[in-house]
Amino acid sequence: MADNDAIVEAFDSRAERRQERRAFIQSVGVKALGGLAFVTMGSRAMAQAAPTDADILNFALNLEYLEAQFYFFAAFGQGLPNSILTGTGTQGPVIGGRQVNFTDPLVRQYAIEIARDERAHVEFLRTALGGAAVAQPTINISGDANGPFSAAARAAGLIGPGESFDPYASDENFLLGAFIFEDVGVTAYKGAAPLITSKVFLEAAAGILAVEAYHAALIRTVLFRKGVQQTPALIQATERISDARDSLDNSQDQDQGIAPRDGGSNIVPADQDAIAFSRTAPDVLNIVYLDRNAVSAGGFFPNGVNGTIRTSSAFQ
Repeated sequence: MADNDAIVEAFDSRAERRQERRAFIQSVGVKALGGLAFVTMGSRAMAQAAPTDADILNFALNLEYLEAQFYFFAAFGQGLPNSILTGTGTQGPVIGGRQVNFTDPLVRQYAIEIARDERAHVEFLRTALGGAAVAQPTINISGDANGPFSAAARAAGLIGPGESFDPYASDENFLLGAFIFEDVGVTAYKGAAPLITSKVFLEAAAGILAVEAYHAALIRTVLFRKGVQQTPALIQATERISDARDSLDNSQDQDQGIAPRDGGSNIVPADQDAIAFSRTAPDVLNIVYLDRNAVSAGGFFPNGVNGTIRTSSAFQ
């Protein structure tokens, strides 16, 4: 009950601050903005029928549901309230998820902060979309042997056949579970940035991207510190997860773990110009569906995401 009261108090304190921003976004209206089109990313042409702005925001909302549920269960032992999960499309449950028995008080505090931020992103996007907001689809965040975390860890070579990877079992497992998501979120928003024509929505997307980048840097920093000071295998684990993501999203080799580069740390996965790379929506779906083929469901979204952007792309 104390945790619940703390959550309510925290969000009440933010309500007034967020209300003006949300009202401004909603006053513009999604329909007032033009359609967006995917563009060629590197050697991959993603040109398709141009989705609407509501399609783009709803795609982002699906991802925010996933992140928020993972962090909320890990931090508080419970998911988001049903009042912010309804909408168009089929609403689904959350499979799995439980509270982490954190042993490092700093990691616990980080988890609580990120959980609150991700819930705020869900609420913000739902407000911007209004009645067009999609419902939360079925989300699988279980830590059993048949769950997506275990499948991802197996693909990365962290565990063997039949073994399980439980992201709620320890501080380190939680951090690696978070590492799977955070870099993907940053690159997804980065990929959407040049496609947004409205300054209002571009500012909103840039704001969310910045927060996701803070989250990713925090997770990468803590993993690097623990890897250097306590558990060197953590650093290699991030490299393997990075390779697994690279094997799923497209034919380019852009993803990076946290292994030191050129005598320094590698907290920021940037190119030679210190610029973060981008992922298209199909790239992102390849990763969260855990499938390099053109599919519309799988992995963390066993029934697919809600909305019109729901199919990943096959590549060789």
